[in-house]
Amino acid sequence: MTLSFRPEFDSAEQIIASVSTQLLQKVTDAEMMQAVRTLLIGLGEDPDREGLKDTPKRVVKALQYLTSGYHKSLDELLNGAVFTEDANEMVLIRDIDIFSSCEHHILPIIGRAHVAYIPNGKVIGLSKIARICEMYARRLQVQERLTLQIADALQGLLQPQGVAVVVEATHMCMVMRGVQKPGSWTVTSAMRGVFANDGRTREEFMSLIRHSPAFHS
Repeated sequence: MTLSFRPEFDSAEQIIASVSTQLLQKVTDAEMMQAVRTLLIGLGEDPDREGLKDTPKRVVKALQYLTSGYHKSLDELLNGAVFTEDANEMVLIRDIDIFSSCEHHILPIIGRAHVAYIPNGKVIGLSKIARICEMYARRLQVQERLTLQIADALQGLLQPQGVAVVVEATHMCMVMRGVQKPGSWTVTSAMRGVFANDGRTREEFMSLIRHSPAFHS
């Protein structure tokens, strides 16, 4: 399969959306449903029995929803919600629910993100921060990449004094299979600007999110 790229693309999000669109043009819902039927047969099931008759269709729709972030871009999400503002104190949104899918097993990653930035003449609509987290989460992911993508997106959009992102999540690939360790949490962080360079600023951010499960003593 040959994928084409237009030279006017200027962001990774636009390239990802283009690749996804071109792939979808090659693979139909019917072909995806047939693939699910094959999986069911390989697992020893009868895809034509009453309980599984509509399962291929449901699985395809569920996966399309859970990976809908591939079809969104930062420009689309922002919709002009970046404003000039004379503010220079920390803006923090904590406990943003995260629902993602592990790219290794396509099993759920469930957790929360804490996102802060210090403005440098521009602020962003608060709901847009949650939507940015959701856009990147609704893709096949590893938590490390997800954390970096959120931080880099805000840094690129606002050019603030600094950005801090902490994601804490539990991975069903560790809970339901493999080592089977329920209750384990993975914590990842990305610090940009003053959050990386100023220990006091970083500690202020960390102190504001220590209520979260992964930080319980």
